[in-house]
Amino acid sequence: MNLILLFETDFSGEGHRVRLGGRRLGHLRDVHRAAVGDELCVGLAGGLIGTGRVVSLDSDAAEMEVRFDRSPPPPLPVTLILALPRPKYFRRVLFTVSALGVKRIFVVNSYRVEKSYWQSPFLGRPQVEKQLVLGLEQARDTVMPEVLFRPLFKPFVEDELPSIVRGTLPLLADPHAGEPFPRAVTGPVTLAIGPEGGFIPYETAKLLSAGFAAARLGERILNVEAAVPALLSRLF
Repeated sequence: MNLILLFETDFSGEGHRVRLGGRRLGHLRDVHRAAVGDELCVGLAGGLIGTGRVVSLDSDAAEMEVRFDRSPPPPLPVTLILALPRPKYFRRVLFTVSALGVKRIFVVNSYRVEKSYWQSPFLGRPQVEKQLVLGLEQARDTVMPEVLFRPLFKPFVEDELPSIVRGTLPLLADPHAGEPFPRAVTGPVTLAIGPEGGFIPYETAKLLSAGFAAARLGERILNVEAAVPALLSRLF
């Protein structure tokens, strides 16, 4: 936890004082080994970053006086279109994209996505937000990413995708494509990444007809957990 993410509900009503318990208290005590008087990096969800000074600490709660004085890091100019991966990988992908600064993720269906994945409890709002918060804390960011689930592929591509890609460079990750992924892109990108085994030809054709250009990262075929940070690092 490189930043303690704070929410409006943490404020005690006494000016700039917050009261923390649960996971964040445990991290303060067991990892930071904080003591009264210590100052730690804090950030207000959706707002500024600053410093929190520990004013009291016991087994039940920690209280901090906080001040905010600087902006969070800029987001990556990318919208991620991601075929739903295995739920255990999905948690780690959410953490990674949150830490890297992706702020909008569309999670879509594909023929190769197992139907059971959509019933996983890891897709519930509390589980999703937990991983996003952990990613923000890792990267010292405060702006929560937006995760949107689209279990119907065809309506999403035909009805929503045209407005999503407008004004961006739409790229489809395809290990069999002839062109390599560009480097150091300066404008906004819409990046589509398929499931294990890739999008089937019908799905690829639909994405290409929506304006995407297929590109490959290299000779190696990566799983989604490795492909996401590799592609984002290549692009930005």
